[in-house]
Amino acid sequence: MILLADSGSTKTDWALAHNGSLVKRITTEGINPFFQTEEEISRIVHERLMPALDGTMPHEVHFYGAGCAFPEKNRLVEQAITRHLPVPVEIGSDLLGAARSLCGRRPGIACIMGTGSNSCYYDGQTIAANVSPLGYVLGDEGSGAVLGRLLVGDCLKNQLPAALKEAFFKRFDLTPQLILERVYKQPFPNRFLASLSPFLIEHIDEPCIHRLVLNSFKSFFTRNVMQYDYRGVRVHFTGSIAYYYREVLDEAALALQIELGHIVQSPLEGLVTYHSNL
Repeated sequence: MILLADSGSTKTDWALAHNGSLVKRITTEGINPFFQTEEEISRIVHERLMPALDGTMPHEVHFYGAGCAFPEKNRLVEQAITRHLPVPVEIGSDLLGAARSLCGRRPGIACIMGTGSNSCYYDGQTIAANVSPLGYVLGDEGSGAVLGRLLVGDCLKNQLPAALKEAFFKRFDLTPQLILERVYKQPFPNRFLASLSPFLIEHIDEPCIHRLVLNSFKSFFTRNVMQYDYRGVRVHFTGSIAYYYREVLDEAALALQIELGHIVQSPLEGLVTYHSNL
């Protein structure tokens, strides 16, 4: 029995697997060692994960998460988990998890497009090249947080039709003052901004909304994917934004002559397959 985790800033998806079959899925709060202490991560494991495991003890844990690309951060997550699950724990970046899930042991370009965004060239074993995502303030093109930020910016600067602007405020029960409070004074503004992105898919037929999303996806390709040796290589995606906005992502890729491969909502099933074939 192995326990796998795919963790982002918004949520963590866990999967118990046995002999290559998915036994149980569990969802907890997001875990990111850049924003959370060992104590906070330990609390999530203790209060949310352990009761859901219902006494099942995996033989090993493979945790792939946002913010898990540095040894000191990885140790923090490992220590928080092993307090409650005293078994071997492998900590890897969410990007490595995406690459293993999407590409297996074959070369390819693996991308994440959820609350944040990231990409890499994967040589079949390791991440051979990575353009830094830089976060939702400086980068994270195409992500839910950036789409939400662009939407809010257009809304507050009167770049949307009046009826659409009114519909946005009504949909989330927001005011300009509340938005500024959530973005500049409360924790996890990236989660808040990403939570607004469903409004875009609900109104994707509006020309201004379609253009906003399409341009952000094109920016993701030009500022990230096209810095790799992408010709003749399939570009794979995981994440809720890529999955639900697939048609616009296809449109952006076609415009830039980029060949898309797998587009999945979660990397967990691919990771079950990957780890069952070791």
